[in-house]
Amino acid sequence: MRRCILLVDDQPAILLTLKAVLEINEFDVETAASAREARSKLKSGHYHMVITDLRMENETAGLEVARAAKQSASRPAVAMLTAFPMPGSEWRDQGLDEMLVKPMNTENLLRQIEALLITHEDKKQAEMGGAAAVSSTGRRQPRTPAVAKSARSNR
Repeated sequence: MRRCILLVDDQPAILLTLKAVLEINEFDVETAASAREARSKLKSGHYHMVITDLRMENETAGLEVARAAKQSASRPAVAMLTAFPMPGSEWRDQGLDEMLVKPMNTENLLRQIEALLITHEDKKQAEMGGAAAVSSTGRRQPRTPAVAKSARSNR
């Protein structure tokens, strides 16, 4: 299953570049050029992660996107991609799972995205009483209720 990311930024060059990088690395990517567009997509789509710029239509538009993501049915991981990072851990108080500071090299970005997806999915599974499994490729995969039931019955 390919993981789906909603990428939100008001700069077309950043949207197109990051979209291409993520798609090359086997992510499905949808884009939004504003907080308003992102909130609309979050209502109807299912995302594993939202990566949003902080400053778009206004100084805190990205925080609006983060709040909407945390309230959406899919409860995706949320990362803020910004050249203006918040001091200390203030960003965690805003519902963000990760702060990604621009500019960032591609390898580090992908490593941080993968790590966040794993830890976020583990956290969601723990909240539901499940656990993450490791696939034959070595990648951690979320354990679905059916797989969890099957694993318990095979003990």
